[in-house]
Amino acid sequence: MDPLGAPSQFVDVDTLLSWGDSCEDELNSDTTADTFQENTVRSPFLYNKVINGKVVLWKGDVALLNCTAIVNTSNENLTDKNPVSESIFMLAGPDLKEDLQKLKRCRTGEAKLTKGFNLAARFIIHTVGPKYKSRYRTAAESSLYSCYRNVLQLAKEHSMSSVGFCVINSAKRSYPLEDATHIALRTVRRFLEIHGETIEKVVFAVSELEEATYRKLLPLYFPRTLKEESRSLPYLPADIGNAEGEPVVPERQIRISEKPGAPEDNQEDEDEGLGVDLSFIGSHAFARMEGDIDKQRRLILQGQLSEAALQKQHQRNYNRWLCQARSEDLSDIASLKALYQTGVDNCGRTVMVVVGRNIPVTLIDMDKALLYFIHVMDHIAVKEYVLVYFHTLTSEYNHLDSDFLKKLYDVVDVKYKRNLKAVYFVHPTFRSKVSTWFFTTFSVSGLKNKIHHVDSLHQLFSAISPEQIDFPPFVLEYDARENGPYYTSYPPSPDL
Repeated sequence: MDPLGAPSQFVDVDTLLSWGDSCEDELNSDTTADTFQENTVRSPFLYNKVINGKVVLWKGDVALLNCTAIVNTSNENLTDKNPVSESIFMLAGPDLKEDLQKLKRCRTGEAKLTKGFNLAARFIIHTVGPKYKSRYRTAAESSLYSCYRNVLQLAKEHSMSSVGFCVINSAKRSYPLEDATHIALRTVRRFLEIHGETIEKVVFAVSELEEATYRKLLPLYFPRTLKEESRSLPYLPADIGNAEGEPVVPERQIRISEKPGAPEDNQEDEDEGLGVDLSFIGSHAFARMEGDIDKQRRLILQGQLSEAALQKQHQRNYNRWLCQARSEDLSDIASLKALYQTGVDNCGRTVMVVVGRNIPVTLIDMDKALLYFIHVMDHIAVKEYVLVYFHTLTSEYNHLDSDFLKKLYDVVDVKYKRNLKAVYFVHPTFRSKVSTWFFTTFSVSGLKNKIHHVDSLHQLFSAISPEQIDFPPFVLEYDARENGPYYTSYPPSPDL
C-alpha cells in the first residue's frame, strides 16, 4: 500500500506462480507416466522440480516487478526508446538518467548495473542486444547469449536473489522472437543448473504478443514432468549450445557463394547496413575480416608494419581478451580475494590491492587469472591509479612467474601502462627485490621508476592514508610483529 492507502502498482515476485506449479490440472494426468525404462532416451534438459520452482513466466511490465534487479534492454549509448526502457525511466525517476550518463556506453552483449531509484527493484541491469542480420546469424546468437549470461553473472557476483528479465531482443533490432527465445531459455536453464544456489527466482516478463512463444518453448528447456520432457524432446533444435548454453558455432558457418565473382541477391541493400552496427560480430579473425594474419605477423618480424598498424592489432588482441573475460565464469578466481579495489591515495588516485599470498599459482588456471585481472581493471585503468602489492608471507607457491607477468604486460591496453602511477611493493624479500630489478630492467620498459619497495606500513602511509586501504589481517599482524604497531600520525617518508 502507498502512503494514501491505495494498492501498490508493484508486483512482488514471491506472489507469482512458478513455472513448475503452472497448469497443475493438466500436469497431474502425467504423473502416472513419470517413470522411464533404462533404455529410454532422455532430454538434455532433464525434468528438475527445483529449477522449475525458480522460474516464473509473467505477462506484464518488467518495471513493476518487486525483485532484486530488473533488466533493461537498450542501445550502446543507453538512450534507446522502446516500451521497456520508457516504462523503466518513467517509474525510476530522473536520477536514473544521471546515473546512466556516468556509465557512458555499454557494448553489445555487455551488462552494466545502476540503482533502481524509485522502482521497487533495488537495481537495474542494462544490456544491449545485437542487431540481427541473417548473414551474421552466428555472431548475433553469440552476442544475445552474452547478454543473458552477463546479466546472470552480474546478479551472481552481487548476490542477487531474484532477477526480472524483459525480452532483450527489441523489435527494432529485428531479432526473430522464436530464435531469441530459444537462446534466452537455454542460457537461463544452464546457468541455474550450475549456479542455481545463488538465485532464488528468475522472472520472464513478457507482453501478450511474446507470451505464446514463451509458453510454447518453455517445456523444451523446463519440462514439468517426465512425460512432458519426453514429449518435448523431438522439438528441441539441432543446436542447443554447450554446457552453459553458448552457441557451439564459433567459426564453422563460413558462407561460400555459389558464384564467388557474382553479386548476390540484395547484396547492395545489405551492404548499406553494414556501417550501422557491427558491434555484435564475433571476435574471430574471419568475422572481423582482418585479412591475412600470417602475413601481418611476417611483416612485424621484418619490421615493415607501421607503428599505427601495430597499435591497432594490439588493441584488437586486447579486445578479444576483454570479451572473453566478460563472458567467462571467473567466480573461482574472484573468491581468492587476491585483487580488489580499496580507497584513494593522497593524490586522489584509485588504489588497487594485490595480495600475493592469496594467489595459489600452482593450483589455478593462470589464463583465467589474467582474464579476471582484465575484467576487474578495464574500467579502473581509464583513470590514474596505483597498485599496492602485499608480498607478505608469500611462499614459492605464490610467486608469479616472470613469463606470466610479461604476458600480462604485453596483453593489457596502453591505458594500463599510461595511468599506472606507482606500484608499492610491500614487505619485499631480498630475492623479490633482485627478481623485480631483473624483470623491470630486461623484460619490460617504463615500469622500473614506478616501483617503490616498502619495508613497513609506516612508509606506505606517507603515500596512502591507512583509512583508505583494506588490509588482510595477516599483513597487519606481520607488520606489527616486525616493525611495531602503526599509529595514525607519522612523519612522511623520504623513500617514497
